[in-house]
Amino acid sequence: MPRTVNPHDFSDKRKEVSDKEYARTIPCNQLSISAPFHWLSLGLHDFVRMPLISVFYGLCFMVAAIGIVLLVQWQGTHLVVLPSLIVYMLIGPFLALGLYDASWEREKGHKASLLHSMKAIGRNSTSQWAFAVLLAVCMIFWMRIAALLHALYPSVQGAPLADFLPFLVIGSLVGFVLAAVVFSISAFSIPLMMERRVDVMTAVFSSFNAVKSNIPAMIVWALLICGGILVGFATYGIGMLFTMPILGYATWHGYHETIKKKHTP
Repeated sequence: MPRTVNPHDFSDKRKEVSDKEYARTIPCNQLSISAPFHWLSLGLHDFVRMPLISVFYGLCFMVAAIGIVLLVQWQGTHLVVLPSLIVYMLIGPFLALGLYDASWEREKGHKASLLHSMKAIGRNSTSQWAFAVLLAVCMIFWMRIAALLHALYPSVQGAPLADFLPFLVIGSLVGFVLAAVVFSISAFSIPLMMERRVDVMTAVFSSFNAVKSNIPAMIVWALLICGGILVGFATYGIGMLFTMPILGYATWHGYHETIKKKHTP
C-alpha cells in the first residue's frame, strides 16, 4: 500500500522525507474555490512576459489541434477522433513541460529561455514517459468501453428518443467517471515529476489526493481547462495559440499553490 506522508514530516526537521521514496502521497494545501482564477491571472502574466516561448509552444499545440481537425474532416468519420486524441495526450504533457520550466525559471528570478525550456523534457524522462503511456492506456480503455456501449445504440434509423436513452445515459456516466479519473491523476503530476523528480506513482497519488481534497476548486479548474480546449478546437486550432500556453503557465502556479513544499531549513 502507498504510504501517506504525515503533515508533521514537513514541519519537523528530523522527519524530513526524501523525494526518492517510492509511491507515497505528498500532502496538499486547502484551496478556495476562486483559486483557479488567480492561477489564470498569473498564467496570463507569464504569457505576456515571455512572448517568444508562449508563441512557440502555442504554435505547437495549434498545429496538433489543426492536424486533428483536418484528419477528422478528411476521413469524414468520428472514429478517428479518439485515436487522434490519444496521440494528442501523448504529445501534450511533453509540450507543457516547456511551459512549466519557463514559469519555474521566472519564479527563481532567472531569465527564461526557449532552449532551456526544451531541455525540460529530459528531466525525469522515465517517469514522464511512463505517465504518458498511462494516459494512452486510459484512452485506449475508453475506446474499448465506447465500442461495447455502441451495442446499445438503436439499430433503426429515426428511432424515438426513448430508444437512445440507455446509450446516452450509460455512455455519459462512464465517460464522466473516466474523465474525472484522468483529470485527477494528471492535474499536477507532470510539474511534480519535473521539479521534485519523483516517481510516476508518487506523482499520481499526490495529484489524486490534491484533487480529492479540493473538489470545488478542482471542478472550477476542470471547467476552465475544458473551456480553453473547446475554444481552441472551435477556432480550428487557432485559439490554442493563446489558451494552451496560458493554461500551461497557470497549471504550474496551481501546482505550487496546491502541493505542499519540502521543508527547507
